[in-house]
Amino acid sequence: MRILQLFAYNMAMASLDQYLDAQLVRGRAHFTREEAVAELHLSPLALKAAIGRSTKKQRVANLRHGFYLILRPEDRVAGAPDPARWIDPLLKYQGIDYRVSLLRAAAFHGSSHQAAMTFQVIVPKQLRDFEIGRHRLQFVYQAPAAFAQVNKPGWLASMKSETGFARVAGVELTLLDCARYFHKSAGINGLAQIVKDIGGQADTSRLAQAAAAYENASVRRLGYLLDQAGHEPQATALEPFVKAAKTSLPLDPSFRPLLASLPEEAPRVAKWKLFINEPVEADF
Repeated sequence: MRILQLFAYNMAMASLDQYLDAQLVRGRAHFTREEAVAELHLSPLALKAAIGRSTKKQRVANLRHGFYLILRPEDRVAGAPDPARWIDPLLKYQGIDYRVSLLRAAAFHGSSHQAAMTFQVIVPKQLRDFEIGRHRLQFVYQAPAAFAQVNKPGWLASMKSETGFARVAGVELTLLDCARYFHKSAGINGLAQIVKDIGGQADTSRLAQAAAAYENASVRRLGYLLDQAGHEPQATALEPFVKAAKTSLPLDPSFRPLLASLPEEAPRVAKWKLFINEPVEADF
């Protein structure tokens, strides 16, 4: 019985190895449990054992929910391929729409100051962040209604990799996402630098249309920084949103000075109904 079990185990390993090689030849660096079971005609138990062995050999990485990555020799140092190569099939497998955004999108569009240590993805569902090898995935939630309003093909771009494409926020959505979630985009100074670097690329019409789905304070924050960076057409496109604001708000609501001071003491910018409670330091 032991010999038969060992024979079956070795056959399963050989079948899986051949399957992995075939996937890579096709330019596909991932597979799902269901696909492997159907292709290899293995029992779930035999497949689990074979995948476990391949994982120990660093040929396969178990990502989540029955979705696996196939590691090439050059991927093994980092523990996994760059997420741009597999984020699209992973989230399609889970039935979740998405866009790569924030620091990774800013770098994609040319903000060279930004070192995207975390791969940030905007999704309309609460998902837990996770790490795989040296890569950290951060999922940022956007309310489904707002997400559906802006996650349009014409407002997205394609991030190409050897294995396909990932959807990435266009310049306009990248700016708005970074303004809305600036605490995840290297703070107010990181946001200011992104605005300086790529703000002039934004299409004014798309920027104004997309801004309608974002909080008014975020839009005013972005408008002020576009003004500061000298991107006048883009800033002007956001000026109508100021009329909907009833009160002035701080540029950086997360800033807490060492000495308590009244908002009235901070410089005010009436044009954007903001008081500048923290100096902006960027390469303006």
